[in-house]
Amino acid sequence: MLTDEVKIKVCAGRGGDGMVAFNKTKMSLGPTGGAGGMGGNVYFQGVSNLSALNKYRNKPNHYAGNGKNGKANNSDGRAGEDIVLTVPIGSVLHNLDTGEDIDIVEPGKSVLAAKGGWGGRGNFSFRSPVNTTPEEFEEGRPGEEFEFQIELRLIADIGLIGLPNVGKSSLLNELTKADVKVANYEFTTLEPNLGALDGVIIADIPGLIKGASSGKGLGMKFLKHIKRTKVLIHCISLESDDLVRDYETIRQELGEYDKSLLEKNEIILLTKADLADKKQIDEAIRNISCFGREILVVSMHDWDALRELRLKFKELSEKNRA
Repeated sequence: MLTDEVKIKVCAGRGGDGMVAFNKTKMSLGPTGGAGGMGGNVYFQGVSNLSALNKYRNKPNHYAGNGKNGKANNSDGRAGEDIVLTVPIGSVLHNLDTGEDIDIVEPGKSVLAAKGGWGGRGNFSFRSPVNTTPEEFEEGRPGEEFEFQIELRLIADIGLIGLPNVGKSSLLNELTKADVKVANYEFTTLEPNLGALDGVIIADIPGLIKGASSGKGLGMKFLKHIKRTKVLIHCISLESDDLVRDYETIRQELGEYDKSLLEKNEIILLTKADLADKKQIDEAIRNISCFGREILVVSMHDWDALRELRLKFKELSEKNRA
């Protein structure tokens, strides 16, 4: 199961305390207490593993190491150990305490989430001509603590959208090596699925219904994944008794969720062509052409149409990357 949203708490390490110590060697008397070490930092790092959030479902709290206390002979304590929390690329880190949002879009790139506390000064730092035997020291400072809501938004070249049961999952399986569950009922797909077609990443976005933008059906849980998809392939089944209604239903939900989704490059794909004759297909194309979109027709049993669709997806991906 893909986990695409979690809430976790991160705690950077506390700085070590300063040390009070004195040199016991005759003729070399004086303070020698060292400073405490810095507390460990907490970092987030992007990875290509989409299931990277799964490990946080049952582990909501994460702590970096505390700095060690200062030592005698003017030796500073060791810094606390940093921790690196991996998240899938495409994640948005919502800092619930500061309101800041951090986007993770590059694999291997790390961002500082919480800074460790400063180590306290030892008594060596308090020496002066009038105070040759200081006993002052500082305690280490606490590290930063934040609560994060981590939300995964898939980054795909092409997103398959549409009402439930229009053949999106079957199409993903046919075009790629994905092995997505398919069946002839609504909401077979309960989480986004990805497949790769010669380097082109295709996302099967679970079926939307009227009211999805307000949480109906699978609701906004999957609308967010469309935001970073570069090209939308709007799948409409030729079994439908009203293709225009189906198209407008999805477009309305996209617009109510985020109007910028309506500006994405979009192609209408009429699916299940094997269930309609040529006259019905021609009539469907005439009806849906009023929206001014490029229209493609496909059937899982038409190898020529599938080959042309593969070439089209590669062409779209190359244009976007250019």
